[in-house]
Amino acid sequence: MSTDTLPSDPKLLMRSIIQRIATGPDLSKDISRTEAHLGTKAIIDNLIDPVQVGIYFIALRMKRETMDENRGVLDAVLETTRRVTADVDEVVDIGDPYDGYTRCLPAAPFLGPLLAELGVHVVSHGLDKVGPKYGVTVRHVLQAAGVPVNLSPTEAAARLADPAIGWTYVDQANSNPGMHNLIPLRTQMIKRQVLTTVEVLSKPIAGKKLTHFVTGYVHKPYPPIYAELARVAGFDTACIVRGVEGGVIPSLRQTGKYFHYHDRGNEVEANIDPVALGIDQPVRAVPLPGSVATEEGADEIVAAIDIKATAHAAAEAGILALKGDKGATYDSLVLAGSIILHHVGRAASVADAAAQIRAVLDSGKAVARVQ
Repeated sequence: MSTDTLPSDPKLLMRSIIQRIATGPDLSKDISRTEAHLGTKAIIDNLIDPVQVGIYFIALRMKRETMDENRGVLDAVLETTRRVTADVDEVVDIGDPYDGYTRCLPAAPFLGPLLAELGVHVVSHGLDKVGPKYGVTVRHVLQAAGVPVNLSPTEAAARLADPAIGWTYVDQANSNPGMHNLIPLRTQMIKRQVLTTVEVLSKPIAGKKLTHFVTGYVHKPYPPIYAELARVAGFDTACIVRGVEGGVIPSLRQTGKYFHYHDRGNEVEANIDPVALGIDQPVRAVPLPGSVATEEGADEIVAAIDIKATAHAAAEAGILALKGDKGATYDSLVLAGSIILHHVGRAASVADAAAQIRAVLDSGKAVARVQ
């Protein structure tokens, strides 16, 4: 449909979209970037009936989203997100999985204070609970560590510019309330929707000169998708890591890979070898302590863990690592921190970055930034 003839009424537009995308495996048609943008924005603005919202997202998934449809949905997320520019030159935006972790203790929430000690300003973002995993999120871990998790983007940006802190967290409830209000409906839809892909690119806080995007993936098709969407979102550089549970930390016991671009150019593949960085671990990631297990999970995806207990265990492990305590969390921070520090140009090589990261961890200075 030509953009010149799109219905101005959001309800009529959604009707037209659904008529085309939900007609079966052979007859479903793709929609334009503009239609995906306007349709998704109408949903975020709460203008569309919930039944139609469910049909829209599931139909897009069933026929498989095109790149233009991904771009359009991201356009809507960016337009409706409360976005600010911090009073710092560069920001590293870490988009860890919004649905959290269920098989290991997340260490990535502590990359913020660690990298801040090296002059790299980090913003992480997420929410309390969303599918498909409903795991332990960045918010859970930071809240357990006593870090403020309910700041507005403006308040969070002020923490980035505070020399004593230098990093921050933004919750989706504060950066995009319309998106956050969709969580109950997303729960009812059960399956992953395109929102799961694009919400990590919401870019709530930018730097005055450069904004770097760091995220993780599991499945092979995602690096070029995330790289293109990062360019759409205006990220100057991107680093897309094949991480455990789709996070930003690669496996601790085998060679991993990540894709990166600079100056919004083409993405390039790179390898990372933990052994070459002096990491010798028998585990892929920080193991769950037995005390966090519960009777059973809701299904084969939702793991049997006690979210609160796991968050507290991750917070304790993170604080100890920032104090120089050796172990899987310490090594996780070395591995991911080295990739990021090298990516943003603060180290000549990943090995040099690892040396800088270890020096900060062994000094214990970064723990003072957890406040």
